[in-house]
Amino acid sequence: MLYGRNDEQARISSLIDEARDHRRSGVLVLRGEAGIGKSALLAQAADRVPRALRITGIEAESEIAFAGLNQLLWPVRDRLDALPPPQAAALRSALGEASPGHDRFTTGLAVLTLLADLADADGPVVAVVDDAQWLDTATADALLFAARRLAAEGVVMLFAARDDAFTATGLPELRLGRLPRPDAERLLTARGLAPIVRDRILREAAGNPLALHEFAAADTRRRDDARPLPVTDRVLGAFQAQIALLPEATRLMLLIAAAEGRGHMPSLLAAAGAFGVGLADLEAAERARMVEVAGRTIAFRHPLIRAAAYQGAVAAQRLAVHRALADVADDVDCRVRHRASAALGPDEDVAAELEAAACRARDRTGYGTAAALYRQAADLTPDPRVRAARLGAAADLVLRAGRLDDAEELAVQADRLGPAPADRPRLGRVHAAVEYERGDPRAAARGMVAGAAGDDRAGMLRTGAMYGWASGELPAVLRAAELLPDDPAVRGLALLARGDHAGGAPLLAGPVAEALAGTGDRVRGAQLALIAGDDAAALDLAAAEVADARRHGRIGELPNILQIQAQTQIAAGLHADAEATVAEAIALARDTGRPHREGRLRAVLARVAAIEGDEARLRELVAHAPPSAGGSADGALALLDLGLGRHDDALRRLEEISRGPHRHGGLLSAADQVEAAVRAGAVDVAREALSRFRAWAEAVKQPWALAVSLHCEALLSDSEEPFVEAVQLHEQSSRPFERARTELLYGEFLRRSRRRADARGPLRSAVSIFERLRAAPWLDRARAELRATGESGTSVPTAPDLIDRLTPQELQVVRLAASGTSSREIAAQLFLSPRTVEYHLYKAYPKLGISSRRELSRLSLEPV
Repeated sequence: MLYGRNDEQARISSLIDEARDHRRSGVLVLRGEAGIGKSALLAQAADRVPRALRITGIEAESEIAFAGLNQLLWPVRDRLDALPPPQAAALRSALGEASPGHDRFTTGLAVLTLLADLADADGPVVAVVDDAQWLDTATADALLFAARRLAAEGVVMLFAARDDAFTATGLPELRLGRLPRPDAERLLTARGLAPIVRDRILREAAGNPLALHEFAAADTRRRDDARPLPVTDRVLGAFQAQIALLPEATRLMLLIAAAEGRGHMPSLLAAAGAFGVGLADLEAAERARMVEVAGRTIAFRHPLIRAAAYQGAVAAQRLAVHRALADVADDVDCRVRHRASAALGPDEDVAAELEAAACRARDRTGYGTAAALYRQAADLTPDPRVRAARLGAAADLVLRAGRLDDAEELAVQADRLGPAPADRPRLGRVHAAVEYERGDPRAAARGMVAGAAGDDRAGMLRTGAMYGWASGELPAVLRAAELLPDDPAVRGLALLARGDHAGGAPLLAGPVAEALAGTGDRVRGAQLALIAGDDAAALDLAAAEVADARRHGRIGELPNILQIQAQTQIAAGLHADAEATVAEAIALARDTGRPHREGRLRAVLARVAAIEGDEARLRELVAHAPPSAGGSADGALALLDLGLGRHDDALRRLEEISRGPHRHGGLLSAADQVEAAVRAGAVDVAREALSRFRAWAEAVKQPWALAVSLHCEALLSDSEEPFVEAVQLHEQSSRPFERARTELLYGEFLRRSRRRADARGPLRSAVSIFERLRAAPWLDRARAELRATGESGTSVPTAPDLIDRLTPQELQVVRLAASGTSSREIAAQLFLSPRTVEYHLYKAYPKLGISSRRELSRLSLEPV
């Protein structure tokens, strides 16, 4: 019976009831000090369902990649064949049964799918994870990825961890407090203790259930200390006192078991033979309920007993035990762990073995585990330069695991050791990547270009040039072009940065064409296509790369790719799609340990908010945007001012952009500057802005850009011919918002020219596009102009599109379902469970006025 835990039991029971009765999934992290009752609550929860999977974090296995996941999967390994192939391959790799090289987050998706499949087949599933603070990082990453994506599977995941010792950002937590005195007294009632003893135990245990049990069971003589030790230390001391009363051979066996750590009886007994002790010597410890022996395993009743057995031994004896365990280890990773524990100082042989273990963990995508092993190897490395190389490898792996501060600290440590020239580029990449992820791509660009060397010199220069272009750090772009003169894209960016659009823009076409042909980098190709205004190529390349990443489970790469896709969708007027894309990118960034990307991703939607005239949302979107988003954020704020008729405010912002570091990439803002300047009467400013935009438009030769250039010319000249040409060019273009603006301006021109009948055609088209884009301020202007031509019935808004009724994730799901994709295939593509896909369809059908998949095909859900 658990005393004083009614509220905690009720909360866990509620999660299990929801999973059983309504197929709703739930997650809870239990936190508290050692002995507070976390394990008892987990055990009780597991006993409530037919299918429970258990993991107990083992400190000795915290540096063995996927050691915890092996515990979880072992009872259900026969279910792996039913998983989608990339997910099955990832789990088999985690188990060491298949070749490495899979995206580490695909393993988490596979865990999610497996748990959902078990719930479908067997009813509610409870997965309990005890001592989560000792999980290896590869297992922890996989489980947390799965936990954050649970929704409608009928799965409950429960974690138990020490206070602040297990990072589970975003998951609900429940902190277990000490037992109130009445509950503590109830717990002790059956012990038959004298009142004075009971009172002393209550005082010293301070409401810790384990302390209450152990102090009551142990010899009751206690010292009264004015400054008592923390409860955990007192419980540890009580266990050490009990161990001290055991025979010497038993104490030695407990030490061997504690040092071995995994509970693997064959290894333990093999090492014990070297000291002349054996299984029979554990009998006294079993009778004292310190350990439990079952088959080929031995388990300590509580982790503090293991700690007491290990810490209570003298150092020389601990080292001797680790050496013996290393000698008999049948697993290479266990062997090196014990050798490292027995090392008294720098030892290159042991360090080299640790490095080999790190490589094995890295190849299985256990980056956090590999980083820890590299750090341990560095600590034992005598040669400073070799130590620097190993610290650099650890920094690179920690960065992949998303821990920026740790990566930077390790790289700085390596720098101080005077690394070999061959190792400096890797450290430079780490520093630059940290700066980029923290939101300072200008510093990242400088670092990437300055540190470019070695085998990846060209790649670093290309990356540095792209960072420099995006952030306005133009010297980095120019320097990269000097160092890499044969790369057309880098040279093209450098020429564009100098204002030579005619020379620079054509050089971007080759890399874009190579990417479209499948012989070049699609991500880079999509970025260059956006710079060149080639919306069709950018859309195709981004969509192809996203699809490829989904197909092969490259989840960790998706936030960056999805950001590019969202930018292409906004340019094409696919605002609902962009909202869904950004929402997924933010969720994946959080799930993959990169929450700092959220500000950059949200800033992508600033232009959508500006078009819609939603000032509050726009300001909220750019409030936490990194400095690198300054150009797009300022451009969006200026567009909002322009749409709301605040022409002087718009012109002021746009002039700042034209003089600032983002002027080279904010050329679309130059077209806005023309309109704002004309409205504000600043004709000379308008002419200069038009000159800049026209030079770029004629260089890139995109119909939409040429059309915008012509409508700007028409505004300045107040003549019709450029408007006519612009409207014709827009019929070939891909930017509906720019087309509608041109048609609005043309309609205004025609109405001012008293050609009201002629004005109605372009104004009707503008109204239709603005309605679809929900561009409220522009729609109001267009409707007012249309009414002024004498057309009535234009003031009533149209009904919302079907897709506007759906959440971003519902939109993704129903589009795939409408194309005939199965729920299981949709789940694999969107990194959800099949049950969650079905849940989204169930929620979407009423919004769409349908009741089945069959009816989806009759609806218009594709982007217009």
